[in-house]
Amino acid sequence: MDVVLALLVTLTAVLAQEPKPCESPKQFESRLVTVDPSKQFIRFAYVSYDGVDRRVREEVEIEEGGKKQFYDFFYLHNIGVEYKVNLLTKQCNKTALTRPFIPWHVPSDAKFQWEGNIGPVTGEHVTLVQFTGKFEENFYAMTVTSPDCVMIRMDFYSNRTGFVQSDFYDMTLGIHDPSHFIPPPECPP
Repeated sequence: MDVVLALLVTLTAVLAQEPKPCESPKQFESRLVTVDPSKQFIRFAYVSYDGVDRRVREEVEIEEGGKKQFYDFFYLHNIGVEYKVNLLTKQCNKTALTRPFIPWHVPSDAKFQWEGNIGPVTGEHVTLVQFTGKFEENFYAMTVTSPDCVMIRMDFYSNRTGFVQSDFYDMTLGIHDPSHFIPPPECPP
C-alpha cells in the first residue's frame, strides 16, 4: 500500500510541474516572417494583432518564385470583411472573409509539448515553451516565452494552406494607434 501511495504522490508532483497553457498578450504589434518552403514562398510583414476585437493588419512584402509584391491586408473578422490594398497600384479589393480567425495566443485547451532555453542556462537566456493542438480540425504548434507567454513562433497546417511557419520578432505590446485598422480612402466602404 505504501508503494502505491508513494507512486501516486510522485505522479501528482510530476504532473503538477507540467506547464499549463498561459495567458498570451491579446494585442500586439510585431514583425513577422512567414515561410512555405514547398511553394518557394516567403513573406515579411509588420503586423498589428487585436485578439480582443478579432482584427489583424499586415503590411506585407511577399516574395514568391523570385518575384516581389507589396500589399496592405486588413482582416476584420469582427465585421467579416477583408481588404487587400496593392501598395504599388493603390488598388483596393474588398471581399467577405471566408477563413476563420486564427488566434495568435495560446488557446486554453492547448497541450504542452516541450520546454527549453535559448542561451546559457546559467546566464542570460530565454525560456521557451511549446503547445500544440487543433483549431477547427487544423493542426498548430505555438512556441511562446516563459513566463510572459509572448508568441515567438506558430506552425500551422491545414489542407487548404499546407504547412506554414510564422516567426514573430521585434514585438511591442498593445496597439499604438487604434485607427491603424481603418482601411485607406481608396477602399470601398
